[in-house]
Amino acid sequence: MSRAKVIAMPRKRILIVDDEDSVRNVIASLLERSYYETIAVASAEAAMSRLQQDPDYDLVLADIVMPGTDGLKLLDQISSDYPTIPVVLFSGINDAQVTASAFRRGAVDYLLKPFDHAELESVAARAIEHGRLRKQNAVYLENLRSIVSSRTGRLRSTMQDLERSYDITLEAMGDALDLRDEETEGHSRRVTAYTIALARAMDIEPDELRTIARGAFLHDIGKIATPDRILLKPGRLNNEETAVMHEHCERGYEIVRKIPFLRDAAEIVYTHQERFDGKGYPRGLSGEEIPLGARIFAVADALDAITSDRPYRKGASFETACEEIARYSGQQFDPQVVEVFLTMPIEAWTDLREEIARLPNTALSSTLCRPTVVPRRRYA
Repeated sequence: MSRAKVIAMPRKRILIVDDEDSVRNVIASLLERSYYETIAVASAEAAMSRLQQDPDYDLVLADIVMPGTDGLKLLDQISSDYPTIPVVLFSGINDAQVTASAFRRGAVDYLLKPFDHAELESVAARAIEHGRLRKQNAVYLENLRSIVSSRTGRLRSTMQDLERSYDITLEAMGDALDLRDEETEGHSRRVTAYTIALARAMDIEPDELRTIARGAFLHDIGKIATPDRILLKPGRLNNEETAVMHEHCERGYEIVRKIPFLRDAAEIVYTHQERFDGKGYPRGLSGEEIPLGARIFAVADALDAITSDRPYRKGASFETACEEIARYSGQQFDPQVVEVFLTMPIEAWTDLREEIARLPNTALSSTLCRPTVVPRRRYA
């Protein structure tokens, strides 16, 4: 008949801290009878040194009144550096305020000397179980953090992929409009790049910058609903045709606002033809009634319009465009936006135009991420 194999369970380790040799020896002796492994030290400093070398203790039992660092301060250090290790304090002083302070600072129990074997064993067992649950909870929280971090990373990656897909779809919509109106070919890309550069110079936050960029890129999307006889008419539009052309802001807004992630950008589509002095359309908004993104876009749009070739005229220089925009500051354009615009070097615009021309198939998401070297300044 074979004997059953007995598996020895590891003994729980207790660190005893007291400046009196006799007290340390008595506590260690009582605990070792209950099959605990004990280490006894004479000061809080020695206890912290032990823990730094080997923090694998299931319980710390510490006297409150000791020379140098007392038990309460030791409790504070352990709670801060080793939060899963339970601490039981003991003292020969029966003081309710001291007891309350001990519990408030994180002690799991409090013993009043002298105490007997049964009382010490009961308190030690409860405290060690408390520590076991603390450690179990810490492992659970760490695993939970790891899971959340991993899933957050995957979600962020998925959202970035989705956002890139959205922007590529938007670009296709803008390109379709450019193909329909050859006179303004490339306009959507250029004016988006100019808007981003100016918004960055004004220190616009990244989330708002993306919204402004999308609104700029889609500003003329409502022209999809404009009849070719009006959109492609080579001469001047009559009053009736002008009224139809002016509908493109509202038509574009109605198209874009139905897409949830473009709802904020739709406001720029709606207001991109408003003027700072209130003489624009479709609603005659003025000043700060016009979204900031639309006020920034207005300057970028004018810059591209003035510097681009048309069948009836040659595009002007960027220097001329800057003079023209400065002339209409406070009328067509927000003076504060114009002020920032005029601090930017001409090369910022010429280089950006050349870059856009070299990369005609760059996605909107890439345009957003492209660094534009311009002075940065906070818009007030």
